[in-house]
Amino acid sequence: MKAVGLKRYLPITDPDALLDIELPMPVATGRDLLVQVQAIAVNPVDTKVRKPKDKVESTPRVLGWDAAGVVVATGPECHLFEVGDAVYYAGDITRPGCNAEYQLMDERLVGRRPSTLSVEQAAALPLTAITAWEALFDRLPIARDPAVNAGKTILIIGAAGGVGSIAIQLARQVAGLTVIATASRPESALWVRELGAQHVVDHRASLADQLAALGFPWVDYILCNNDTDAYFPVMAELIKPQGHLCSIVETAQPVNLDLLKSKSASFVWEFMFTRAMYRTEDMQQQHAILQEVASLIDAGTLKSTLNQVMRPINAANLRAAHAQLEAGQTIGKLVLADWA
Repeated sequence: MKAVGLKRYLPITDPDALLDIELPMPVATGRDLLVQVQAIAVNPVDTKVRKPKDKVESTPRVLGWDAAGVVVATGPECHLFEVGDAVYYAGDITRPGCNAEYQLMDERLVGRRPSTLSVEQAAALPLTAITAWEALFDRLPIARDPAVNAGKTILIIGAAGGVGSIAIQLARQVAGLTVIATASRPESALWVRELGAQHVVDHRASLADQLAALGFPWVDYILCNNDTDAYFPVMAELIKPQGHLCSIVETAQPVNLDLLKSKSASFVWEFMFTRAMYRTEDMQQQHAILQEVASLIDAGTLKSTLNQVMRPINAANLRAAHAQLEAGQTIGKLVLADWA
């Protein structure tokens, strides 16, 4: 089967950073599905895993953790899906990724695709939808009840990216929160407003001053999707006493948790791959999340965050996609579709 992989961890400008390769067809066992991959999305985790390092793989490593496709075979222990089912998923960072024509995927991490979306629109959703859902409803945790959340606010930093684009919709449409989104360009500000943010502030200027001008000296919740190191002091300043912070971005140095002590505020991480990496008892919750997201999509409550499609799926286009993400200018999600 066709795939795109790497043997060395190189700058994306190097033509050997990602290569077109051929791999044997996988065989489904246990609770694995064999999925024919029709479309994939690219995420910052792809570029982080691929970033230059002094390491050589003896066999090519396949990246990619966002896909939509069709089940073509099932392991003997599968009971959630059948051959022919249209599916979407983010998957497991410890296993070969979706930058391949066929992929094995534990069915507990897979959902049925929204029936109202194209395969490209569906591929844009899984990783960011699970991340945003877990961050808001599992980690912070925010009630999924607008009546409970009446008058409460959330600041979403880095709101125009993939996770932020879904988090805005979940926070507004499902939780009923007042959403304050950060965006620094006219096009990204327009994007987050169209997704439901009631207020938009520029993260290049003083967040505290801008929120104060809007009448929000504090917020109940903060979701940080960009540069935890840089934003932690202002997040500590803006969080309401007994409020909650969540970040999806690792730090280069320890954050000063003492800044939260007088407010009895909490700080928590969200990492979408935790359940798969540690085979947690509630691993199948990601299947449930994807099923519920599909229902919300089909009901018109949420919409896909797809913003760009590249064709076909090959090494050259994946290198271009990685370069675009590394430039930090992507709005919404970038998807590749169809194998040449």
